[in-house]
Order: sequence, then C-alpha cells, then structure tokens
Amino acid sequence: MSTCVITGGAGFLGSHLCDALLARGNRVVCVDNLETGSLENIAHISDENFVYLNVDITQPFYIDGNVDFVYHLASPASPIDYLRLPLHTLKVGAYGTHNALGLAKFKRARFLIASTSEVYGDPEIHPQPESYWGNVNPIGPRGVYDEAKRYAEALTMAYHRQQGVDTAIVRIFNTYGPRMRPHDGRAVPTFLRQALQDQPVTVFGDGSQTRSFCYVDDLINGIIALAESGYSDPVNIGNPTELSLLEMAQTVIEITESRSEIVFEPLPIDDPKVRQPDITLAGQVLGWTPQVDLREGLKKTLELAGVERLAR
Repeated sequence: MSTCVITGGAGFLGSHLCDALLARGNRVVCVDNLETGSLENIAHISDENFVYLNVDITQPFYIDGNVDFVYHLASPASPIDYLRLPLHTLKVGAYGTHNALGLAKFKRARFLIASTSEVYGDPEIHPQPESYWGNVNPIGPRGVYDEAKRYAEALTMAYHRQQGVDTAIVRIFNTYGPRMRPHDGRAVPTFLRQALQDQPVTVFGDGSQTRSFCYVDDLINGIIALAESGYSDPVNIGNPTELSLLEMAQTVIEITESRSEIVFEPLPIDDPKVRQPDITLAGQVLGWTPQVDLREGLKKTLELAGVERLAR
C-alpha cells in the first residue's frame, strides 16, 4: 500500500484523485485549507485509509509516517478565484510548492506538480507541444496564475536537478466533470448552470476562441500514469478535440434541452484565442489518450453531479 499526499485534495480535481487512488488500494492524506475546495467534495469518502488535514501549505507542514507520492494540486485555478486572491495564488505557487517539494525530499517520495496549459499564455504555436515556451503577459491580470505555475515548474526542476527529488510535471488543459462549482467562472459549469435555468448563456467575445475539454476521469488516469512513470519532464494531459466556445455553448444548450439564448459579452484581458494540447508525448511515454468524448462527458456530468446542484 502506497501513501499518497494530495495538496488541494478537497478541490474539484483533488477529490477525484483521492477517489481514484483509494480505489487502487492506496492510503490517501488529503491536505486542504478549503480556500477554494470544499468538504462536500470528500464527504462521501468513508475509507479507513483516508485522512483529511486542514493545512495552509504556504506555511511549512509535516505528515506523519511514510510517504510514497506527493501530488501537489493546491492552487486557486479559476479566473474568478485567482483574480480575487492574486497574492495568495502567487504564494501557493511559490511557498506552497517549496513546502510540498520539501516534504517530498524529506520523505524521499515521488513528487508531481499540477501545472497548467496557462503556461503557454496566448499561444503563437498551435497545437501546443511541451517544447513551446509560451507567450505570457507577466504583468496582466492573469499573470498571477500563469507566472505562479511557471515558477512552480522552475522550482520543481531545480529540486530535481540540485536536490535529486524524483519529480513530474503535468500540464493540465481544460477539464470538466462533477464537483465543479456552478459559479466558479469557467466555461462548462457556467454554461450548464445558465442552460439548466433557461437563462441567457454568456459567451465572451464572438465565441470564436477555442478550447479543448477533457473529462475528469480521463485526466485523473493521465495524472496517475505520469506519477507512476518515472518521467520527469513536463507532459501535456488534455483532450485534443478542439472546438470554439460558441460551439461548446450550443452543445450544452442542446444536451440540456434548454430554451436559453446565447448572449455575447466583452472578451477578458489576455484571454487566449486558441488552446489545444499536443498529446504525442503522453501517448509515447504513458500510453495515454482520452477515452470520453464531449457529449458523453457532459451527460455523465449532468447525471453524476445532479441537475439541482449544477443549477444552483
């Protein structure tokens, strides 16, 4: 039985990772200060091999006993959160990553940092391979998240090269599924909430900007495969099926059988025009490809999350 520490374990992705690792017979220590996570996401877990600790990882923290894996997922991840918590976002990327890496070093554990496709910024190369260094505005409003993650990647590689820590970097592209907060500001939960209430569905700009949406189960399988692979360089994990946000809004309205109309609002500053992962490396190193298509994933989200919760 491996012991896995998950920072941000009560968040959207973290809670799904807790479930998956417990199902594989691991002991899981969920670390979260509930700034953007929720106990509701882990309330269903009654496994004796699960422990929850309320910890602010921007401060040094300690875990009793052996630790085999540290999954560092903690960070505000939605624009609505990191624009509200800019300094905290930077602190989590810096101090939080330093403390999590320190734990992995002390315990001689494999360390995985959840990075993001945001490190590519508004990309000039499309689709985005791991070799692309990105086009990020470091002083724009989104820079607090983008640069926090870019710094966290640099810190991770410094610990790997100088301190010999066994590390991995996953660059996560747009992901959706049950347990996303209806009001977290991201496209899928916003579209679902508005459509289920027959309210106008809000699309920024003209809706031509593209994204690639991965169902959460596929993403979690990719993260675990990377953690168990021994590979240390960054790996994109996401669904390469690209569509415009206007197409996404139309798909959500169709699947929910909503009477909503689409309305357009001004595009946020530095909003990327395109976003699509090149997952060639994930296939070569991990043998990973996503299995759930968009319509199936949206239907599963509606079924598992519950229409009432999504519409709140």
